Amino acid sequence: MLTQEEINNTNWSQSVAGVCIKDGKVLLARHTYGNGTGKLIIPGGYAKFGELPEEVVVREYQEETGITVKPENLLGIRFNEKDWYVVFAVSYVEGEARSDGDENSEVVWKDVQEALVDDTVPDLTKMMIKCALNTEGMGLTPYQTTRPRNELYTGLKA
Repeated sequence: MLTQEEINNTNWSQSVAGVCIKDGKVLLARHTYGNGTGKLIIPGGYAKFGELPEEVVVREYQEETGITVKPENLLGIRFNEKDWYVVFAVSYVEGEARSDGDENSEVVWKDVQEALVDDTVPDLTKMMIKCALNTEGMGLTPYQTTRPRNELYTGLKA
């Protein structure tokens, strides 16, 4: 349950998720609220004001699954008139998968091929898993700028 301070510090128009594949299995969380109730989805969530997308995916994975990840490549971005949603391919760093007991009821390492045919896995999650399997995505590309905390992701590899 979010505190009033957390609610006030959340940027409800920016959300981030990540696809973590390890040993042929993808990490999924069974959602407990909203349209995703009961569905196995890739972990993610809303940004706090001042957070970069890379920071959000690391924080959300840790909070929701107990797993530490490292963002690698950008797999997809969805824009609409009110918000945006960014999905990274992330690599497993450490930790044991566990539910947060709030936003999800379970966290599981599911065989990738099984996830792609599971009716409880939404189409968007399946699409992002396929992207993680079939593309290198867009990677962090170094460039010179005078602006702090400004990141560029492209299909160019450094």
